[in-house]
Amino acid sequence: MATPTGTPVLDTLAAMTIDSIERCGLDDRTLILTRIAALAAMDAPAISYSAHIGPAMESGLTSEHLQDVLVAIAPVVGTARVMAAAGNIAEALGIAIAVAEEETTA
Repeated sequence: MATPTGTPVLDTLAAMTIDSIERCGLDDRTLILTRIAALAAMDAPAISYSAHIGPAMESGLTSEHLQDVLVAIAPVVGTARVMAAAGNIAEALGIAIAVAEEETTA
């Protein structure tokens, strides 16, 4: 049995993500783009996108790449989901920028 922590939900999500990455043969960029597409398809909230901002930046993805993914999936998932995803991605980016600015001033 795992040692109890104060963040069991986050610990579980982290373990699932690590397991998924270890079993996946996709390169980093393709993995992140695929996950962004899946988040958009399921109408995920901004916090779900936030977990992918750092890895997306580390793999060299730009906002244009994210836009391309949304354009590519629009005919499949629909306008409402794509617009919601665009707003949630923008919100997640805003949160990431605010956190980075806070860390810089601290």
